[in-house]
Amino acid sequence: MNDAELPYTVRTARPADFDAIIAVVDDWWGRPASRDLTRVFLDHFFATSLVAEDADGELAGFVVGFLSPSEPAYAYIHFTGVSPAMRRTGLARDLYERFFVRAREDGRTAVKAVTSPVNARSIAFHEAMGFTASAPVADYDGPSLDRVVFRREL
Repeated sequence: MNDAELPYTVRTARPADFDAIIAVVDDWWGRPASRDLTRVFLDHFFATSLVAEDADGELAGFVVGFLSPSEPAYAYIHFTGVSPAMRRTGLARDLYERFFVRAREDGRTAVKAVTSPVNARSIAFHEAMGFTASAPVADYDGPSLDRVVFRREL
């Protein structure tokens, strides 16, 4: 399907997108998640982040990601969300693929991401996208904040 046939449009994020994203993320995730996405990510990494909008111009999904300034081989996907109405449409896959293109264009050779070990949906999605998942890493994000670390070669 080409871009003209998609039920959404994708564009580069803008700092102003933060308010729309933060307003829906807890509902979309089904749990408090907004504390993990602070304004700084869209203020400083909007150029490598993506926003999808439905035909009415409403937020349909997003990927907040960046090119690691410390590890030049890596890009990192920090936060992703897709509207419940847009799930199973290929939108998340499309957003990830577009992020991969940006990372490759900048010479990155791998993408990393992390999730909670209890987030089975995220683990399944990342594995379906070709990521390798680690065993849970104890205290990865601090005491009792275990994480699964994903890595995908580009």
